[in-house]
Amino acid sequence: MRKDNKGIGKFIFGAALGAGLGLLFAPKKGSETREDLKNKLDDLLNQIKNIDVDDVRKEFNKKVEEIKLELSDLDKEKVLDIAKEKGQDLKEKAQDLVELAKEKGTPALKKSAESILENVIKVSKDVLKKLDN
Repeated sequence: MRKDNKGIGKFIFGAALGAGLGLLFAPKKGSETREDLKNKLDDLLNQIKNIDVDDVRKEFNKKVEEIKLELSDLDKEKVLDIAKEKGQDLKEKAQDLVELAKEKGTPALKKSAESILENVIKVSKDVLKKLDN
């Protein structure tokens, strides 16, 4: 018996055992309980016949691969690279804002743009530091 079949066999055995114990402790006459148990076991056997191990294996493999893919997207280096790139983009946009303020604005506007640039740099460094830890 292959490993896949052993796992399914254990699951089915556990389900049958649980159903049997539930019926044995139910408040019915012994003959009714035995008849119920026999019917439940027959139902279980019919369900077992309908299980396609290959389909179950394929579905499990599919889910495992989906999880692996999601985990690779959370890879620390990848996230760190994306954060660095985004931080650089933000810094460039803030610098563009400072340049625009120098060309077109007032000293107060320039000061505000420079403050934004400083805060963008600070936030970017903080995020990268947290990700690096």
